[in-house]
Parts: sequence; C-alpha cells; structure tokens
Amino acid sequence: MSTPIDGTGVTALSADDRGFFGHPRGLSTLFFTEMWERFSYYGMRALLTLYMTSKLIDGGLGFDERYASAIYATYVSSVWYLPLVGGWLADKVLGARRAVLIGGIIIACGHYSMAIDSLPTFYAALVLIALGTGLLKPNISTMVGQLYAPADKRRDAGFSIFYMGINLGAFISPFITGYLAQSDSFKGVITRMGLNPAHAWHWGFAAAGVGMTLGVIQYVLGASRLRDAGKKSVKDPTVSAEPSSGFDLITIALSVVGGLIGAGFGYRFDTGLVSVPFWTVCGYFIGYLGGTTRLLKGEELRRVLVIFILVVFSVIFWMTYEQAGSSMTLFADRLTRNSVFGWTFPSSWWQSVPAIFVIILAPVFAFIWQKMGDRQPSSPAKFAFGLFFAGIAFGVITLAASLTGAGRVSPWWLVVVYFIQTMGEMCLSPVGLSTISKLSPVRMVGLMMGVWFLSISIGSYIAGRTTQLFEKGTPEVLTRAFGIFAGITLAAALLLALITPLIKKMTPRAQS
Repeated sequence: MSTPIDGTGVTALSADDRGFFGHPRGLSTLFFTEMWERFSYYGMRALLTLYMTSKLIDGGLGFDERYASAIYATYVSSVWYLPLVGGWLADKVLGARRAVLIGGIIIACGHYSMAIDSLPTFYAALVLIALGTGLLKPNISTMVGQLYAPADKRRDAGFSIFYMGINLGAFISPFITGYLAQSDSFKGVITRMGLNPAHAWHWGFAAAGVGMTLGVIQYVLGASRLRDAGKKSVKDPTVSAEPSSGFDLITIALSVVGGLIGAGFGYRFDTGLVSVPFWTVCGYFIGYLGGTTRLLKGEELRRVLVIFILVVFSVIFWMTYEQAGSSMTLFADRLTRNSVFGWTFPSSWWQSVPAIFVIILAPVFAFIWQKMGDRQPSSPAKFAFGLFFAGIAFGVITLAASLTGAGRVSPWWLVVVYFIQTMGEMCLSPVGLSTISKLSPVRMVGLMMGVWFLSISIGSYIAGRTTQLFEKGTPEVLTRAFGIFAGITLAAALLLALITPLIKKMTPRAQS
C-alpha cells in the first residue's frame, strides 16, 4: 500500500513507525548505507597518501611528495564541491533515491578500479569515487529528513543517530584496509598463496569496494522501508523554497571570467593540469558570488558579510584539521613509533583515532551546550574556540616534530593532537551548517550552503598540499612548517575573538 502524501508533497509518515530504536525503519537503511560509504571513503583515504609515496619496489606508485600532494589535494577538495552538482542533479533530474543508488554503484566501481595495479585505473578510480560521492553524500542526508513529518520531535535525534553511522564507518575501516595493505602477517598470507606481497595495497583498496558494495546491496533490499522518501516529488519540509533569481549577463560574465582566471592560475602557478579543476571551481564560484550578491543591501548584505567572515575562518580551521590524511599520515608513518606496549600496528590505523574521539565527544559537547542554555557562547565565539583548539593541536605537533631529530617519537603525541583537534571540530563543525542556515537570506540558502562547502573544499586542498613538506622532511623544516600553521590558526582565533562583538552587532539578535 502506498503512503499518502500531504499537500506539501511530503510523505505523511506515521509517528507509530518506530522500528529502528524508536525511529522510522527507513533510518536503518540510510544509516548502514552511509556507514558503508564512509567505511569505503576513509578506508581508502587512510592508504592513499602512503600508497602514492611508497617506492615502486614496495608496490607503491613512487610519486614524489610534491606531486602526491597535488593529486591528494585535488581529490579531497572535489569530494566537497561535487555534492553541489549532485544535489542539483537530484533535484532536477534523478531524485534523491536514485542519485544515492547510482552514486553508490559508481563509488564501488571506483574502489575496484583502485584494486587494479595500473596507473590509468588509479586515476580513473579517483574520478569515479569523487563523482559517486558527489551524488550520494548530499542526497542521503536529504532523505533522512524526509523520513520524518514536519512536527516530528524525533528528527534531530534521528540525524544524531545517522551522524554516528558516519563515524562508525570511519572508525572501523582503517583497521581492515590498513591490516590488508600494510601488515606483515597478511603479506605473509598472500606470499604463501603464491602472490606478490607488494600488491597488498590493492587488497586494502578492494576491501573498501566490498564495503560500498554491501552498502548498495542493503540499500536496495531496504528500499521498502524508505516509503516515499527520496522520490523526486518529495521535498524536505524544513527547507524553504528558494525563488529563482535567474542568471543575468553580469553574473554569467563574472562566472566565466572567474573560472578562466582560476584555470590559468592553477595551471601556471600550481601543479599544471592536476590543479586546474580545483582552481577553476574556485574562480567560477567567486565570480558567481560576485554577480549574485552585488545588489544586496541592508540586512541581507549584513547577513551575507557575516557568512563570508565566518567562511574565511572556516578555511583556516579545515586547512589544519584535514591534514589528518596528508602531512599527519606521513608523520605517523615515518616519524612515529607505531607500537604500544611492544605491539606494532600499521600506520594507517591512526586514521581511526579522530572518528572514535568524535563518537566519544559529540554527546559530551551536546550535553554541555544544552546545559548552558542561553549562557552558551555565540556562534562566532564557538568558531574562535574551534580555531584555538586547532592551533593548540598544531603547537603540540610542532613540538613533536622538533624531537624527531633523535628518532621516531612516542605515539601518544598523535593521540593528544587528534584529541585536541576533535575538541575543535565539536566547537566549529556542527555550528557551521546551523549558523549558515540561520543567517542566509531565504532566497539564497542553497548558495550560502555552497559557500560553506566550498570553504571545506579550499581548506582540504591546502591541507592536501602539505604532503610536500616531507619532500625535505628534516626536523627543522617540519617544525617550522607546523609552527607556521599553529601560529596562523592561533592568530585567527584571537582575531575572531576580538571581532566577535562586531559580528554580533551585524547579526540579528535572535540568530547570533
């Protein structure tokens, strides 16, 4: 029997649907789909930099750190800007449900391509995974919202459960993919099978593909639990319709010129063709923003200016936080003693540490903010706290880097760094989307959300480029570089704290 749809086009779900821990049964389908997608993403990401920079004799690609950093940066940045395209395709053409399915299949194909030991399939894999993520990532979150009626009080809790699925997948995957790719015990197994142990990397990449395949299978089998969520006609009741402002000639011209300038800049001053996609997107988006916001006045202009200010500080935060997959990965692999109490473990396992800290700290911070009520810091102040923690974390890694001249440092340095970084994430990341949604003029909500994701993309690109620090990875170079990141981030935290009163004056009181 089909479920009736009310006048708003939203599925009239019954509050009696409590089949998944008191929530709609469809949440289980989306929970495990996202868990397996994040399993595949973080499982592959834990190996990517190590694989690219490993010697050919060890089964790696033998890229130098500079080129590997460009590849990694282009890939991780695209994961954050392609969802803008994926969301649009779902709205206009595919519908969210179909977009998630197609995206999952493309992601799995990408991981299986990575499992093949050849350079063409390596590049194809990165393209496929990025494209598939662009389709799946934004639309599965939309479907979570569509499981609940507009007045359903379980909605926020449902997103919290969904968020736990993300971090559960991110926590589990490096243990499995890292074991297959790096551990001597598994290399011994495939050697006894008559296979080349240098190809162990590709067993890890294949495991990521298996994870995404499991996610797709259970998504198809659990489709009936979703009812009408994700069908093309269904709209999220909490998102106001955005009136079409249309394209004027100035906006078109600024967008095209911005894209061309960005492409030229990336080709000439970065790493050639590899860097062109990122810089083209940045240039295009900046031009488009210039065209669409040029006529804003009054309160709308103040709101958008506040968003732009916070976005700048967001870039600074993510350029440090996202180094977990680049410079921090190489620091863990080359300069950290990867053993505890005499037990040695693969360096890729460090990628699980941030996820477990998120699982532990997320409910703690939620309790703190709720307990503080009206006394909790404003959104800009929380941003400042996030930057402060990120800066302190890099101060710690700077000190650890200064000690590497005497050999590998204790693993507890990285544990402390990731713990402090995660505290920063809890202050900034959950607040970001909420703040953007509250401040954005109604007719520009989608665009301002795009600005927020672009800030993460830019920060991720900068973070990815830091792999080249290890090209001359002496203690002096690393200490100076990490110290610069710490100094920039702490200075940004101080600056934001100083201008927070001004930002609050620019912000409507109910939304500050």
